[in-house]
Amino acid sequence: MNDNGAAFGWGTLALINAGLAQTKGRSGVAWFLVSLLLGPLATLAIVMMSPPPPPRPAGPPATTPGPPPAATPGPQG
Repeated sequence: MNDNGAAFGWGTLALINAGLAQTKGRSGVAWFLVSLLLGPLATLAIVMMSPPPPPRPAGPPATTPGPPPAATPGPQG
């Protein structure tokens, strides 16, 4: 394989790694750049890492509602 073919394969692997990283919830651009440097080692790192935890909702924590208010007797008559 000549140098042009190796560069094409390395770039293709970087694009594949970027897509793979995005499916795991990671930055595709960052992993594309890492893949340009590390190549197949970056692929191994992406495959082995777990997805990030889901983001916590913003705002105050949700509270559980208390018991419903007691019914008051209405006027009879």
